[in-house]
Amino acid sequence: MSDDTSLWSALADPHRRSIVALLLERPRSVGEIVEECGLSQPSTSKHLKVLREAGLVRVRQDAQRRVYALDPAPIAALDAWLAPYRKLWNRSLDALGRRLDETSDTSTEDPSPKD
Repeated sequence: MSDDTSLWSALADPHRRSIVALLLERPRSVGEIVEECGLSQPSTSKHLKVLREAGLVRVRQDAQRRVYALDPAPIAALDAWLAPYRKLWNRSLDALGRRLDETSDTSTEDPSPKD
């Protein structure tokens, strides 16, 4: 992996995120990526170059085809970096859930008027 800035920059583009999502399923040739993403071949190649330089994908030659696959190492590093933030977010969601449960408990009391 190159540096964190290039990783974030590479993932900032929606087309590159779409390519990463495709490669999550399985390795694919450039032609398959072009077909699935609906981009031109030159544009797809430029996006793949950015992803490759950021260390997110690997490429291998298969006869006349170039086949791209995800490199899991940068994704694992990104996941590790996000872990503390995920914990913070989960705590906030848990607190919200508890608050909603409390509100739900008080609103389930019988609101019918007494005679």
